[in-house]
Amino acid sequence: MARKNTRNTRGKIVSAAWRLFYEQGYEDTTVEEIIDLSGTSKGSFYHYFDGKDALLSTLSSLFDEKYEELMPRLTPDMTAMDQLLFLNSELFGMIENSISLELLTRLYSTQLTTSGPKHLLDHNRIYYRLLRSIIARGQEAGELSSASSVNAMVKLYALCERALLYDWCLCGGEYSLRQYSSQVMPGFLSSFLPSSVQKH
Repeated sequence: MARKNTRNTRGKIVSAAWRLFYEQGYEDTTVEEIIDLSGTSKGSFYHYFDGKDALLSTLSSLFDEKYEELMPRLTPDMTAMDQLLFLNSELFGMIENSISLELLTRLYSTQLTTSGPKHLLDHNRIYYRLLRSIIARGQEAGELSSASSVNAMVKLYALCERALLYDWCLCGGEYSLRQYSSQVMPGFLSSFLPSSVQKH
């Protein structure tokens, strides 16, 4: 139970911080405002984070919260490919509507230059665990090709998502991330399908 409360407190701080970053900008958001909006205490904030800069690396946590929220909507009547494309569409919709382009760009640049942990590549994240589960089930059901390992397919899926996000940042968000992804992601993932389906 204590572990759940810990995650809830940290989660409240992270959610409040990113909401404020989006609404008023990173520079104009104070630690005090994050504490007020999250309904936590100064002690709790500094227990989890050294300061505001430490919150930049928590974007992956925010993404994982979104995946937890989406899990109940992954129904058995959806194929594995339907589930993968659904997750991509919902996550990119969230990014487009609640994460500022400036902060997304800053996150990517810090992940490229940091010598510390690469949060986006942490395979213990809910993101990777969920992808592994969907792809493994899809292979067992014959909906996805078994020519590649589950881990290889997860890596390719994550690579496609990162490429789309990077390009969107590079282009200054001049197009809809969600719409563009819905057009190109099925093509990127076509190699996931059994060869009998690919030929049709």
